[in-house]
Amino acid sequence: MIASLRGLLTEIGPGWCVVEAGGVGYLVSVSTHTAASLPARGAEVNLRTRQVVREDALMLFGFAQAEELRLFDLLIQVSGVGPRLALAVLSGLRPSALARALREEHVGALVAIPGIGRKTAERLIIELRDKLDGVAPVAAARESGVLPRSERFEDAVAALVRLGYTSAQAQESVRRVAGEAAEGSLEDLVRRALALLGKPAVTAR
Repeated sequence: MIASLRGLLTEIGPGWCVVEAGGVGYLVSVSTHTAASLPARGAEVNLRTRQVVREDALMLFGFAQAEELRLFDLLIQVSGVGPRLALAVLSGLRPSALARALREEHVGALVAIPGIGRKTAERLIIELRDKLDGVAPVAAARESGVLPRSERFEDAVAALVRLGYTSAQAQESVRRVAGEAAEGSLEDLVRRALALLGKPAVTAR
């Protein structure tokens, strides 16, 4: 089992990177958040890893944060959630936001992630909400700039995702305008987020 990998970052692509260590280039699948934290090509990188062996494949997944790895391990224990889908979940929500969504049962935040339907989201909540001791404490969400979730927040994020934005883009834009539209309607929140993203205003449904 490969538990960690340190070496030169030789290639970077959407959702993957290649780390050369000991003369061997390792193809590592990574979340969008880990990918964003990687150094420039040619620099040394150190990733926590999880090796998944299947009959037809040997896959290596890399994580910049210990909490992301912990959540990956929890996600793949859920029935119907394989390592690829687990990585998609981690790409859609940062560890603190994912832990908050699970603890507070925000189905909207989960279904906004591509590949996650309502039934899967509900199963994730049921199976994981009581297994998050020590994972991304509630205070960490505020410290990382993530505002407390609400149904209106999640609905606004889901509306933006339906319009073609990624979950990360939608959450960031809604977070940035949430203070301005604190007393407004869902439509107002979506309109302000769209303005920030550079799209014409539409009515959320």
